[in-house]
Amino acid sequence: MNIDILELLRSTRVLVAPETFTLISLEHADWQKLLESPEASPRMTAPFMILMDRHEVTLLLDDIDFAAVGSTRLGSKFEGGYRLLTFDIELELTIVGFMAEVSRILAEAEIPIMALSAFSRDHLLIKQEKLAKALKTLGPYILESC
Repeated sequence: MNIDILELLRSTRVLVAPETFTLISLEHADWQKLLESPEASPRMTAPFMILMDRHEVTLLLDDIDFAAVGSTRLGSKFEGGYRLLTFDIELELTIVGFMAEVSRILAEAEIPIMALSAFSRDHLLIKQEKLAKALKTLGPYILESC
């Protein structure tokens, strides 16, 4: 099956979450300590992400949840000021090159991204100060942004 990625993009809406997000890197031991603090758990009303690999635990939290973790984040590293863009199209797991094309478009405009994928949708983290430029850059390639 040969899918035209640009055609797929033209049928895609890009949704911008209203929240501002922070990425947090925790060592595994600090993650365990954080789990012992139920008051630091995400509220379950805003998007969040937890990814654990062998090197670290990465959390993506909105500003409200980040404030709750703030006093318990221990020796973590963090970077704030991100906005979450969602490509509102269900992508089959066999699609090849969707995020590569999005990355190419934004890279040509010198917009750094952090790519995230859920089971059926792809997402980007874009710094707040690059958001308008990113949406303007994607504009000709997508159905709409909101």
